[in-house]
Amino acid sequence: MRVWAGYNAIDAGGRGCVIALGNFDGVHAGHQVVIDRARQLAQEMGAPLGVALFQPHPRRFFAPDAPPFRIMSARRRNARLEALGVAHVFQLEFDAAMAQMSPEIFVDTVLSAGLGVRGVVTGADFHFGHRRAGTTADLARLGEARGIRTDFAELLDNGVDKISSTRIRKAIADGAMDAVKVLLGQSWVVEGTVAHGDKRGRTIGFPTANLEMTDYVRPEHGVYAVRVGIDGEPAERPGVANFGYRPTVDGLTERFEIHLFDFDGDLYGKTLSVGFEHFIRSEMKFDGLDALKAQIALDAQRARDLLSAAAGPS
Repeated sequence: MRVWAGYNAIDAGGRGCVIALGNFDGVHAGHQVVIDRARQLAQEMGAPLGVALFQPHPRRFFAPDAPPFRIMSARRRNARLEALGVAHVFQLEFDAAMAQMSPEIFVDTVLSAGLGVRGVVTGADFHFGHRRAGTTADLARLGEARGIRTDFAELLDNGVDKISSTRIRKAIADGAMDAVKVLLGQSWVVEGTVAHGDKRGRTIGFPTANLEMTDYVRPEHGVYAVRVGIDGEPAERPGVANFGYRPTVDGLTERFEIHLFDFDGDLYGKTLSVGFEHFIRSEMKFDGLDALKAQIALDAQRARDLLSAAAGPS
């Protein structure tokens, strides 16, 4: 899969695609419906399959001080798109100039002259252009006048409401990891590089790896059973993680700490992929380190049990 930055320097190798157009944060089940519709159109037209997405997310551009909301890293998103058969990813810089484009200028400048697309597929609720003035009807009309085929995927729901990144963020924030798996189609994963912490976990028998949450949406404060991929290792490792402010020992600093079971290697500087499998309990304050240590032991055993049950019989 080839990844392109922007739309001003697309050579012949990237032109002529049918693209799925949107934000694709999480590449969830609803996004996959749009991509599948684009794949069908691409096959019909004998064109390569592409995805065009906005970077940074328009929400971050318009509200730079908004709370963190990212669901998936760009690396993981692109890997998932490649697994879905996408041949080209166009990362469109969302800046002041793009925010001011009318729907017609966006189609002319970005889709036609810039990317040279033959077809565009979006969700049925897609809006584009200055102040989101453009609708799918506008995209169909403008595309037809320029020889660009269009198609629109109906919104996917789970019998209650549409599957969306907003719903997934809400489920993560609630610690509802079983719901996240259904909506996202897989466990929610946070990636990061292990940094030095205060090494307090070592003193109570539970050494931890510390990751920065950066711009990821924040989960419910508490304890989780996790599966962890270590950069360079072929298999994931089970563990238990805590996200929150550690009211027993600090209470002021946000920390994301992961303890790997039966592991004593050096993780500093390594990239971890932490999959949230199960919510165990909410964050709480204990009467001293002995009580905290006893609870961590219980949490670790609960995580082992949950992960073993999920893995099935050996």
